[in-house]
Amino acid sequence: MIGVSIYLAKERVKKQEEWLKVARENGFSSIFTSLHIPEDDPGTYKELIQILGKQALKYEMELMVDVSPKSLHHLGMTYENVEELLDWGITGLRMDYGIASKEIARVSHKMKVALNASTITDSFWKELIIEHIKVENVEAWHNFYPRPETGLAKSFLQKQNEYLHECGIKTMAFIPGDGEKRGPLCEGLPTLEKHRNMRPLEAYLELVQDCGVDKVLIGDISGSIESVQEIASASRGIIPLRYEPLIEKSEVLKMVEQVHTNRLDPARDVIRSVESREENKVVLQPMHTISRKKGSITIDNELYGRYAGEMQVATHDLPKDEKVNVVGMVVEEDLPLLPYVGAGKMFQLFCAIE
Repeated sequence: MIGVSIYLAKERVKKQEEWLKVARENGFSSIFTSLHIPEDDPGTYKELIQILGKQALKYEMELMVDVSPKSLHHLGMTYENVEELLDWGITGLRMDYGIASKEIARVSHKMKVALNASTITDSFWKELIIEHIKVENVEAWHNFYPRPETGLAKSFLQKQNEYLHECGIKTMAFIPGDGEKRGPLCEGLPTLEKHRNMRPLEAYLELVQDCGVDKVLIGDISGSIESVQEIASASRGIIPLRYEPLIEKSEVLKMVEQVHTNRLDPARDVIRSVESREENKVVLQPMHTISRKKGSITIDNELYGRYAGEMQVATHDLPKDEKVNVVGMVVEEDLPLLPYVGAGKMFQLFCAIE
């Protein structure tokens, strides 16, 4: 699942609606907001959260709200009657800041509960089990870290998520956006420090493929439409890669730009397209048989016999081969994405030249 973060402010209501519309159109289905950010005015909480709740209902998105007993009080609620929030469009609460296990367990029978993923210990989880927490309604959400140098290390995230999965809990983490940054620091809102200035798509792929993260939310106020579309594609299982063509043959480029699947027995040096050797394979005469730098998109020519027509993407620098035509190059910014096109993974090449 993928989602976005909303920061409540009267002057942002219209922009917020536009951002949610774009997100929903691209398959994002989760919203996070917080009711205890120190810069915010608690007096405006109720009206603004109700507006956001209506928007969440309109776009059929889950709405998870970070609360404390104090912020619930501003809404005229307690943990005893939180189910009334469901009518507002709020689907769950992120519960932190020393809330008793009994309260958390009780709320889990009424709505979804997100716990602080970084601070769940064995003893705390056992306490919650004793209190009959409804495990299927529980998720573990990592924080984002506004101040540079305070984000988590990848090794900690991996280890903690492994433990949480053993407990049967799904996990969530944040990636930075590449649109408007949230103040006062405006330094990005990632969970992992290494993601602070990283492209959102690359950060997304690292979380879901390497770190055992089940749900990814953009922490910042917004992201570019390109990033939203790229993450949406990756969440559907197709990794988008931009490339520059080195030939002009449209029928060849048409084949290059279809959805491809890397073989289940992945090669060490190249990504091999399963589809390129099926029915409508392209058979080429030798041309442009240059050295194959990392990111080269190649098609085996007629000299390769039964391999003729196979499309590959080089994942390392390889020498020239008279049997292999180089037809394009993955753009440099997308080269770090190649390791994520693993065994059986799908990818699609998009021309970077307008």
